[in-house]
Amino acid sequence: MSKYRRLSVPGGTYFFSVYLQDRTADTLISQIDILRQSVRVTRQRWPFEIEAAVVLPNATHMIWTLPEGDADFSKRWRLIKSTFSRHVPAAQAQRAETGIWQRRFWDHLIRDQQDFDVHMALIRDAPAAKGLVRDGQDWPYSSFAKQKAERAKVA
Repeated sequence: MSKYRRLSVPGGTYFFSVYLQDRTADTLISQIDILRQSVRVTRQRWPFEIEAAVVLPNATHMIWTLPEGDADFSKRWRLIKSTFSRHVPAAQAQRAETGIWQRRFWDHLIRDQQDFDVHMALIRDAPAAKGLVRDGQDWPYSSFAKQKAERAKVA
């Protein structure tokens, strides 16, 4: 069995990509309220800051900053994924033998401001890159959509 080595920096800022097993599914957006609640429950139990996030039909990308002295992002993802899986209607989940989520996720330790900016742009532009909208900031399941709406109120 492979042993995955992850950079573990307490209080670090990380970029994550997490995917569903079925790359054609739209479960994450069709069940967005369950996903949001899963994240809320996890943050109550194991706090972390969400710097940016985008939820695509079959994947999510997020940047998190963990609390000082804490580097256990795997525990948080395990709780988010399991909570979501338990509450998605069985007909919607199209559960494979191994569950609805891909077994692992991709993580990247943010090293500096330039690295942070690159990953923020990736999150902002992901919906447009997938052909879901022309401008990634128009995607309703993105932290950038909320920012755009707030800027429009001020203008």
